[in-house]
Amino acid sequence: MLLLVPRIAVTRWEDVPGEKLQDYLDRVKAAGGHAVALNPEDSLEGLDGLVLTGGLDVAPARYGETPHPKVKLTDPARDAFEERALTYALERDLPVLAICRGHQLLNVVLGGRLLQHIESGEHRADFKAEGQPSRWHTVRLTPGSRLRAVLGADEIEVNSRHHQAVLPETLAPGLTITARSPDGLVEGVESTSHRWVMGVQWHPERAEA
Repeated sequence: MLLLVPRIAVTRWEDVPGEKLQDYLDRVKAAGGHAVALNPEDSLEGLDGLVLTGGLDVAPARYGETPHPKVKLTDPARDAFEERALTYALERDLPVLAICRGHQLLNVVLGGRLLQHIESGEHRADFKAEGQPSRWHTVRLTPGSRLRAVLGADEIEVNSRHHQAVLPETLAPGLTITARSPDGLVEGVESTSHRWVMGVQWHPERAEA
């Protein structure tokens, strides 16, 4: 019997020194997939799933807002590239795992908004510094969610490297909350109208995870 290995695209964009593409690729391979680094010029045909990677802030213009003074690093070209890939996957009901920035972009593409800057430093690490350790905190998983079923726990400890966030009041239509931090930020989401579309605010691909 021939077993087909799913081709999972991992978006490539070298914009943050602390983001390691190989970490994402290795995790996909370890899970039994054929990991494909997806560049903006690459065809999307023949893909079986999509991983949206971490990186710079999503440009506030994409959700109709002017930038907060702390929003200094954006890349509209990357936003457009990943929105195209995500839209392709959603229209074909392909599995999607959206990580950190990807989690935020998923919310924006589906019609939500972002908290542009978390005033406390509890969720941030200096991602400009290579090898800078993450902050850590607990998240509470929503009973009955796919994420809760996958992780098999009510509460887990996660790394944290972000200064923007999804809030319950900025959540996109069609998404449901699957994880929250103690201060109420949305740390996990899943789509209610797709077979397997999930976003997490933390970095499960990192070796420290």
